[in-house]
Parts: sequence; C-alpha cells; structure tokens
Amino acid sequence: MLKETLGQRIARLRKEKGLTQEELAVKVDVSAQAVSKWENDISCPDIMLLPKLSAILGISVDYLLGCEPEPEMVQLVPQKERKNIDDLVMRLVVNSSDGDKVRMNLPLAILKMGIGSESGSFMINGNEALKGIDFSQIIDMAEKGLLGKLLEVESSDGDTVEIFVEEI
Repeated sequence: MLKETLGQRIARLRKEKGLTQEELAVKVDVSAQAVSKWENDISCPDIMLLPKLSAILGISVDYLLGCEPEPEMVQLVPQKERKNIDDLVMRLVVNSSDGDKVRMNLPLAILKMGIGSESGSFMINGNEALKGIDFSQIIDMAEKGLLGKLLEVESSDGDTVEIFVEEI
C-alpha cells in the first residue's frame, strides 16, 4: 500500500470535515490556491500554520505530518472479549481556538465513581465545548463494548473536544 502524501491527507481530512478548499483557506487565512497547491503536493503549508490546520482538521500535528497512526475508529468488542470497566480509560482531548490544549486520561472506574456521587454528575469546568456532554453515556457505551473515538464536538468559537475510550 502506498503511503498517503501530506497533500492527500489534507484533502481527505478537509473532505471528511465537509469543508471546501475555500472554507479551509478562510479558516487558515491563506488563499484557496494555496490549499489547492498543498493538496496537489506542489507546496506545503508554512510550519507556523500546522497547529491551526491540525486543530481545524481535528487531528494532531504529528498525524498531519504522517508521524503517528490515524486515530482508531470506533469498534464494537464482542461480549466475551470485553474488558472490565477497571481496565478502560477515557482519553479527553481539548483544543481551544486560542491555542490552549488539554490532554487527560481518566480511568473509567474513577469517572463512574464521580457520576455515582451525591451530585449525580461529573463536571469538567472551564470550556464551553464540554458543557452538555453526558459522561454516563460514555460509560454506558464502553460497557456495551464500544472502544475508540466515541465523541467529537466543535463549538461555534472553534474549540474542539474529542473523547476516546481505550484499554489500559
């Protein structure tokens, strides 16, 4: 199998996000012709644009450059092969439009305890994109055998949140 070029990866990710070349160009503050040149491997994005471009496309700079594998897609683990909730972790990735980045790995057993507390909910404050996420549903999906990227949210101000459930 041939390795995907940077331009092919940008084009694929742009299309997966439902963006036109013009829309991506506006978000990155370049011309549509520049995006076209990237996608046709005629030129590459300026290195200073990579963090913004990767945030818009919802992936890491390392993945954009081909240095890490594509984030795992959601998979349904057969009942007999499922791990106990104690052997699963929720990975939370938050990229704010102003450049802040949050990476958190939280064992699902701890998350489940927090939801089962007196307050009956698990709160993560400080980011609008996190509001309205029902973490009990994340646990429920994991207990039903779903692993991988379970949630991706992009707020109107450009913040992105991704939630993965993975084996420890």
